[in-house]
Amino acid sequence: MNDFVEYVVKALVDHPEQVSVSEIHGAHNVVIEIRCHADDMGRVIGKNGKTIGAIRMLLTGLAAKQGRKAMLEVVE
Repeated sequence: MNDFVEYVVKALVDHPEQVSVSEIHGAHNVVIEIRCHADDMGRVIGKNGKTIGAIRMLLTGLAAKQGRKAMLEVVE
């Protein structure tokens, strides 16, 4: 899941070298945190949050296949 999110976010931003994605594992859930350059925050979030919403939707489906729940957070 970490690699998937990193691949998608790096394709969206202007500064892919400054993108970092980290996972925090729980018993049945995973929290994925995205950190990126301040100028790229708008690209990751998108208008009205549509881009990050789409990434969350895909991540939820991927996590469900593994029997887990996933949360995606964009950290400033």
